[in-house]
Amino acid sequence: MLKRSAVIASTLALATLGAATACSSGSSGGSGSAQGGVPTVRLMVGGIDKQIYLPYQLAQNLGFYKKYGVNVVLSTELDGGIGAEDAMASGQVDMAGAWYNHTIDFQVKGKAVEDIVQLSGAPGERIMCANGSGVHSAADFKGKTIGVTDLGSGTDTLVKFLAAQKGLKTGDFTRIGVGAGATVVAALKNHKADCAITTQPTVAALEKKNIAYSAIDLATTTGASGALGGMWPAAGVLARTDWVNSHKDAAQKVVDALVATMHWINTHSAADIADNLPPAFVSNALVTKADYITALTQDKGQFLPDGIMPAGGPKTSLATEILAGNATSSVNLGTTFTNEFVTAANKLEGFTTTTTPAGANG
Repeated sequence: MLKRSAVIASTLALATLGAATACSSGSSGGSGSAQGGVPTVRLMVGGIDKQIYLPYQLAQNLGFYKKYGVNVVLSTELDGGIGAEDAMASGQVDMAGAWYNHTIDFQVKGKAVEDIVQLSGAPGERIMCANGSGVHSAADFKGKTIGVTDLGSGTDTLVKFLAAQKGLKTGDFTRIGVGAGATVVAALKNHKADCAITTQPTVAALEKKNIAYSAIDLATTTGASGALGGMWPAAGVLARTDWVNSHKDAAQKVVDALVATMHWINTHSAADIADNLPPAFVSNALVTKADYITALTQDKGQFLPDGIMPAGGPKTSLATEILAGNATSSVNLGTTFTNEFVTAANKLEGFTTTTTPAGANG
């Protein structure tokens, strides 16, 4: 449970930092509150120390939120606690650092949530299988136990989709929640699960400890396109549409900061990125800093350089939701994302964009 302790410590540190920043700016601390023109935004991340979610904290450490005039109070979801996307949907926080596909799930449930900046074009995950499991593709899931973050999570959807592609039904294999970090390592080491879907730096730790191997690559845009049938937008910033419409200035400032961060990531090495993250993120009980840098170098291709929702990405995500049994083709993709804020952010700094933007139909 060392990983859980580290995340809790990170949460407390981030909350303290956010409170100090809010006080120094004279903010009353409420959602979207502002004094002196500096709004405060509460953003919960779905595992802030995971490599797939590093841009949120990196933006803070680089001083980009402050540069673009917004006080962002970061927090992170905990194992067994409320998910970042659900905390956002219920109004506990203003924004969620979570996967795009949740906007589709919310629409199915009658809730209007949109993705306002897209940070990655791939899930950043790998299906790690225990040595001797004999699993090399989703077709081999039959009769096996597959670990996902939580039942009903985005990783659960991906596992069901990969299996369905190979003609398997959910009854053909078992899915269990194994969390993240140390609990994933323990599940595979102790044979509680034959495989588990997880991210860096846990992937590097499993390989270094010779516990498991990468059977399916969903960590890069190339790997995701091959396995999922196209670019699969994952990490982004999600917010309720009503909140975005009533806080457009605050939303724009957050997007400005994160678009600048994505360009910074694109023009800097994995070592540079690691040097600008909290030490506990890059060196802990699971990995050394050198391992973290190696892993990030390998999977850095998941990050989009300009924050644009890529053409075809929403359609690919919807296809996974449909095949996994979570949605139907009646979903209106045009209301699940917007490139409005990202376009303005890139124009503000004169950035050259390279990602082809998705149209209204995804």
